[in-house]
Amino acid sequence: MYKIFLVEDEAVIRNGIKNSINWEKQGLEFAGEAGDGELAYPLIKKTQPDILITDIRMPFMDGLELARLVRKDMPRIRIIILSGYNDFDYAKTAIGLGVTDYLLKPVSAAQLLEAISRVTDQLEKEREQEEVLLMYRREMEENLALEQNKLFQSMVNGECPVQSLLDMAEKAQVDLSGLWHNFLLLKSQSVHHRDTEYSASVVEAQKRLKEIAERAGCSLFDRNPEGKVLLLGADNEEELKALEEEMRGQIESMYTAFPQIRYFGGFGMRVNRLSNLPESYEQASRAFAHRFFVNESMILTEAESHVHPVYEEQRAEEFDLSNVDPKMFDRGKLRDFLRTGDLDETGYFVEELFEELRTSALKSVLFRQYITMDSYFCVSDFLDSMELDRTGIEKPDVSGGAFSDENSAVSYITRIIREAISRRDRSAGSRYRDVIREAMRYIEEHYADEDLSLNSLASHVNLSPNHLSMVFSQETGETFIRCLTDFRMNKARELLRCTSKKSSEISQDVGYRDPHYFSYLFKKTQGMTPTQYRGS
Repeated sequence: MYKIFLVEDEAVIRNGIKNSINWEKQGLEFAGEAGDGELAYPLIKKTQPDILITDIRMPFMDGLELARLVRKDMPRIRIIILSGYNDFDYAKTAIGLGVTDYLLKPVSAAQLLEAISRVTDQLEKEREQEEVLLMYRREMEENLALEQNKLFQSMVNGECPVQSLLDMAEKAQVDLSGLWHNFLLLKSQSVHHRDTEYSASVVEAQKRLKEIAERAGCSLFDRNPEGKVLLLGADNEEELKALEEEMRGQIESMYTAFPQIRYFGGFGMRVNRLSNLPESYEQASRAFAHRFFVNESMILTEAESHVHPVYEEQRAEEFDLSNVDPKMFDRGKLRDFLRTGDLDETGYFVEELFEELRTSALKSVLFRQYITMDSYFCVSDFLDSMELDRTGIEKPDVSGGAFSDENSAVSYITRIIREAISRRDRSAGSRYRDVIREAMRYIEEHYADEDLSLNSLASHVNLSPNHLSMVFSQETGETFIRCLTDFRMNKARELLRCTSKKSSEISQDVGYRDPHYFSYLFKKTQGMTPTQYRGS
């Protein structure tokens, strides 16, 4: 329903216009009136009408000056000028101000309604175009996020030719023109929330991280619900090194505003070939795996992550069982990794784990057997806590020379951790299917809400919008926008077949405020108009 505001200094004419038209019957709302432009302007700002009808000659502030102010401050309002003077100069000035129509008095109700109808037709077309553009932008944003995720996977798995990478980067709107590149893996998490909760502070921090990345010309990718990957690029190694320091400083400074968030970042190695990006990512993953061995927030290079001064003195000691601290092997770190670590960083984690244990105690077969058995029990407890089957998890063979050297112990622990995480991820895949089932249930219950969006759905299922978009696409084979549109069109077809409701009513029932846009979308997706479909 479009809102009308009337400005006319002659009360008789003003009341005549106001009372001669059944505004509601015409699908209009009479929002207000005033006797001159000066009185009208603040009321117009308050009521925000769609159409302003104003006399041209009035005391204090005339219609042209009012039109000038309204066009400047509220350009979406359409203006119809009423004038008792057939003066070309007035008309020319009105046209210059962007006035929609210019009517000469006396004006009949039919003439005024005809002019209003022309204006509302324009408004309908503009609203339809805006809806189409909004839907297009939302779908493009979803598709772009999927293309960027596809590019990221191709960059780090090392299986994609360079030319294909460049083609994918162009499609994903990612700049790979720099001669040198490096990765930064980053994860943030609210210390007051469980891993499955996507807290407001983390959302705001990631928003600021995106702004930092955009200002620096860095590409930002999603790695998992809380994880981000930045791709840094520069024309030479020195510039890239300076960019790394700049990014580290800005990110650390940004997180000072969020004391409730713990974050950790790991840089990779600088490379000057796109084909070497997997090596950069591998080094970044090594640095990133160090997050399980520190409590404070920090961003490290791969080289910095291997500094363990606490253990330097112990390495030179001769093994003495009485000197071994039973807490040296921290099961808590292993449990944390089993909960939140990634399969592809298992090897780096175990290396870091043994780096902390790399004392003379590891020379002892007995101590290695203790570590492997403790790891087995920790993995078993984790699987039990997740209600996952631990059948088939390789048991430690402590007989004979099974763990006669350090490498055999490392290899065994890596294997059972990888198996546990694989089972966890398969269960998570099932959890994502549960998320999509909940998302589909939410769509079914709220499809009539015109404000239903990827953001509101993501908030409901406790995932970030980008992560939900990827999961939604993987599980359903289509974007959220496409799925929602299909669902609404199916409901519309059902209502057209099974009820006598008007198309405009059905439009509201399936979540479209604008019936013209609904008709446009229906024809685009179904190949015929709603009226044609009902009659077919």
